[in-house]
Amino acid sequence: MAEVLYRKLDELTEYEVYAAYAPPAPDWLRVNFVSSADGAAALEGLSGPLSGEEDKRVFKVLRARCDVLLTGSGTVKAEGYGPLVLSPERKAWRKAQGLPEVPVMAVASRSLAGLDPAMGIFTLAPRRPIVVVPADLPETQVGPFRKVADVIAVGTGEVDYPAAVEALRERGLRQILCEGGPRVFGDLIAADLVDELDLTLSPLLVGAGPMRIAEGPEAPAARPLELRHVLEAGGNLILRYLRGSVDE
Repeated sequence: MAEVLYRKLDELTEYEVYAAYAPPAPDWLRVNFVSSADGAAALEGLSGPLSGEEDKRVFKVLRARCDVLLTGSGTVKAEGYGPLVLSPERKAWRKAQGLPEVPVMAVASRSLAGLDPAMGIFTLAPRRPIVVVPADLPETQVGPFRKVADVIAVGTGEVDYPAAVEALRERGLRQILCEGGPRVFGDLIAADLVDELDLTLSPLLVGAGPMRIAEGPEAPAARPLELRHVLEAGGNLILRYLRGSVDE
């Protein structure tokens, strides 16, 4: 079993934070979430109030490391996602790694309800985004989005996530970061696609009511994970779990 790193986040240099999240394989799907100490995925209906400047540092490193950021349409609407942009320093880091300046944004939706092709996440994107939808969604709904995004149409009634991930990787988008929401995470678990969970435990008690970080279909079986590091920042525990023993 690999050694577990225990450190305070503010003791790590920027280089060390990037190194701490180096993907173990060229094809990798990691999920990033924040949860309250008692397991709530949201506060007042949003994940943002659970997060703070402490874990935002890791959040930004994960975005800089990915080829594509996959997010459900519900999260885009609820959290007010805009175009995917990075700071000049993050862009410079990516260029030094031989990567485009910014990742691609991919939005998954069963119905496209609540999404508008005029939203800034599409029209102001520095790279052409992707919309992932079921293949049987009417063209009258999908067509307007083709003007502002590439469309991956897979599945019947629901997004076929194994096929969607394969399609992303066929485009060279091999490092996938998912930021939710809980239904997308639940679908990825059920499809056995998750290689890594990066979870921040916020020092808050929210109480009963809010959903868990994974919702939707029941997974066939529990997946064992290995804890690779624990970073402490402002009372937050920033945890990195990898599936199985990928480097042994």
